[in-house]
Amino acid sequence: MRSLLRVELHFPPLLPTLWIVTSPLALLLYERLLPGSALGNKLRDQGYRIQHLTDAASLAATAEQEKPLIVFVDLELKGTDTCAAIRSLKANGATAHLPILAFSSPRHEQLQADALAAGATLIASDEAILAQLEQMLDQAMLVE
Repeated sequence: MRSLLRVELHFPPLLPTLWIVTSPLALLLYERLLPGSALGNKLRDQGYRIQHLTDAASLAATAEQEKPLIVFVDLELKGTDTCAAIRSLKANGATAHLPILAFSSPRHEQLQADALAAGATLIASDEAILAQLEQMLDQAMLVE
């Protein structure tokens, strides 16, 4: 009688390839609760991770280390030259490409003009950045 040899091949189950998807990071430099915290909440609702900063001097180093998709700057930080922080982002080869959305109350027209001259991508009033955030994000990504 012949012996039958039964061969079974076992293949490990193929696991679906898992893509680790992280949400994009937005750096948010502000100290005024309104519009700063409201802006952070709106960004989270749109799927962004938020890193809140209050020290403009650390903005460029943080951006270089954390690699955000976009940067938001409250131009009305007390005792801080936010335009110098914007210039330092644009002067650094690792962060020069980042879109920067700066905001302030409408009465700070000169500060807004200085921020544009320093390299801000878009300037908005506090109210406009909250009301038109989605459109501004789209525009900032197109510009850069």
